[in-house]
Amino acid sequence: MNQELNLEQVLPLVTEWAKEVGKLHLAYFRGNNLDIRTKSNVYDVVTRADKEAEAFLIREIGKNFPDHAVLGEESGEHAGEADYRWVIDPLDGTNNFSQGLPVFTVSIGLQYRGETLLGVVYAPYFDELYTAIRGKGAFLNARPIRVSGKTDLEHSVLGTGFPYDKDVNPDNNASNLAAILPHLRGIRRMGSAAYDLCCTAAGWLDGYWELALSPWDMCAGALIVEEAGGRIEFFRENRGISLIAGNADIVSKIREKIN
Repeated sequence: MNQELNLEQVLPLVTEWAKEVGKLHLAYFRGNNLDIRTKSNVYDVVTRADKEAEAFLIREIGKNFPDHAVLGEESGEHAGEADYRWVIDPLDGTNNFSQGLPVFTVSIGLQYRGETLLGVVYAPYFDELYTAIRGKGAFLNARPIRVSGKTDLEHSVLGTGFPYDKDVNPDNNASNLAAILPHLRGIRRMGSAAYDLCCTAAGWLDGYWELALSPWDMCAGALIVEEAGGRIEFFRENRGISLIAGNADIVSKIREKIN
């Protein structure tokens, strides 16, 4: 690991960025000036808040870490190849946000040569700030968090989601849901992968799985789960980033039920 960057000093700066983005989110939330547009298909939307939040983060990263690369959801790769790369989702849960539903986040991860070292996820409507530095534990509003200790599906509440191409690709998680649902206490569909992962890290969801995620959806959240004592297992290679999260027992039990 490169020792030039002191992550303990970087974290307060990143949390400051996340909270500024949260203020931007809330300024637009439930307003009439979102300028909602579609991207890959009719289900994949983007708003003015997404674009302004990403522009703010790219500007701040460039100002403070000019040699670092950036991967953003809305604008792709910036600054080419570098050992350090920021992976950012300026507004995870855009469908929720555009509908006036309060589950949405900003997600910021920092990687060094492909390994995530720092993760920050902020849910501004709830004022929930999730943070982790590799090897230092996971926190919600500066208090340590831990994954659920449940070991069986029958007492568990899990989270999941569905890919944007669910209408044209039958590999859309519906069969997995049908297979596992009868064995669960309950299922929740939050609409934000980053928030699902953070709820898993905090033990409010006992586990989570999803297909066809992108790096910005899960970079920060996956580290937060791991630093909360959880496990991340990647279980597909032909469907984007497909992962299971939870404690080791629950991850294993989910893996037995889904394709």
